[in-house]
Amino acid sequence: MVVGTTFLSYSPYSLLVIHGNSYSHFKFAALIRLFPGITMTDEKFEKVIKLSEKFLEPRYALSFVVIIAAIFRLIPLRYHYLFGYDPYFHLAYIEESLKAGEWMKFITFATGPWGMRMDSPLGLYMTPVYIYKLLSVFGVSLYNAFRITPVIFGVLTVAFFYLAMLNFYGKREAFFSSFFLAVMFGHAFRSMANYYRGDNYMLFWYSVALFGISLALTKTRRAWKYKRYIFYLIPAFASGLASIFWKAYYPIFVFLLGNALFIALWAFFMDKKRYFLDSALLTLSTALGALLAIKFGDMYGHGMLWNSYLTKKIVGSIGLQLGSIKDLYLLAHIKLFIPLSLFFILFLFGLTYISNKKIRFAVFGTGLLIGLLMFFKVGGSYASLLKEASTGFGIFRSAPILETQKSGFGDLFTAYNLVLFLAPFYVLKFKKPKMADFMTLGLIIPSLIMVYYWTRFLFIGSMAIALMGGVGLVALYDFVIPRFEERKALALSIALLVIIPAFSGALGFERVYQEKPFMNKNWENALRYLGKVSNENDIVLAWWDYGHWVTYYARR
Repeated sequence: MVVGTTFLSYSPYSLLVIHGNSYSHFKFAALIRLFPGITMTDEKFEKVIKLSEKFLEPRYALSFVVIIAAIFRLIPLRYHYLFGYDPYFHLAYIEESLKAGEWMKFITFATGPWGMRMDSPLGLYMTPVYIYKLLSVFGVSLYNAFRITPVIFGVLTVAFFYLAMLNFYGKREAFFSSFFLAVMFGHAFRSMANYYRGDNYMLFWYSVALFGISLALTKTRRAWKYKRYIFYLIPAFASGLASIFWKAYYPIFVFLLGNALFIALWAFFMDKKRYFLDSALLTLSTALGALLAIKFGDMYGHGMLWNSYLTKKIVGSIGLQLGSIKDLYLLAHIKLFIPLSLFFILFLFGLTYISNKKIRFAVFGTGLLIGLLMFFKVGGSYASLLKEASTGFGIFRSAPILETQKSGFGDLFTAYNLVLFLAPFYVLKFKKPKMADFMTLGLIIPSLIMVYYWTRFLFIGSMAIALMGGVGLVALYDFVIPRFEERKALALSIALLVIIPAFSGALGFERVYQEKPFMNKNWENALRYLGKVSNENDIVLAWWDYGHWVTYYARR
């Protein structure tokens, strides 16, 4: 309700300027008829319109969505306990490493009786410590620094997403897309206080990468010339840095490579030859990111497909040699995905020299089909590797648990609420598609596939759904409003641009507010008692989730 009230304070008059066209011909008398309680003078009415115009200015709109995002994600601070199970293990490892004075590679107080080898990248554990050192001067404890770290990166994700959308689309799409990301439970859940998970970092680094791409593609004034290409270093470093924080960081490379390929497709369909270079440079930036990931892996820890049992099994079954690159995804990315992508870009670029578009498209379809058939026939181990990649290297075939179930409608509505129904209107943009409409498909299509496979990926898919919802809402507005007379147009504007976002915010707020920790004082008392009355080397038998509680409170 707080969200709805805040948002509605800018309505209904702001709608007259949000469209971007002149609605000055709307008679003030029409407003009186539609809203009999209105007693506003023409002068006051103009002031409201000017206020609305000012609200959509980036400095105000960005501040608004950042504040809303922060409020939503700080709500869980009213609870003392962490959410879920895994965060307790992460915090226990941080505390024990700080006691030891080093980041331990092996801990004895988990997964008894054998102990546990630490294989997650150290950024997952180092970041809260640096936040703690920064905030400790204000009296913030390590426990509280750990609790608010997700909020910081969740809010930063919303901010960079807004800036990227502002460059790609404009004020309206940037506001609504980032607002939806700020309020939807699908993103808030894994980026709110008390729930510390690594995928929050991956989506943050992708938002930084997306902002870098937006700078490279929109700095087109003559003064920039070729200088704008330097911005492709941002996605390169962002994708490499993502590897420091989460061992399943690979989707950021999939998104960026998808962005690059869809830029090439847009350049092909719209005959914009100069953007093939952008596509190629973005592709090559992911190669630099992969090399950085390999280097950072040696320093901070590798990803989940680094020389693992699954990696060795797949490599052995398809007759491929790992060589110096022991990460299965990075191997596929450098030796398979990038060469294929560059060949595809070059193929599209060559076809643009066929002047007859019908022949051009016919050659494109035929050549693509023949190329795929030939690759799978003579590609050998690399063709097999591509098939394995289509299943997430076997990960999607793993035994189902709660997080690895296919998403049902209830899961989708809980995560995305009303934005779920706005997302399909994104296709309206393809009546006259811009480059951004094609480019963002590189994020949208992989995200939708991931959301379909696992409920775990509802968080990672939240940015794509927010983007589709925000852009789709504005596209629907622009498509529908000119077809109605003044009074109906105003009423529909209020419904689309005020009521729906307000209800979306209210539903998201309600869902976040209802979230409660599983841990409680009784559990804590029992586990602390267990820690006091048992020997240090005693083994406690528990299901792995509850085992994280045992690890934290009893250090067993």
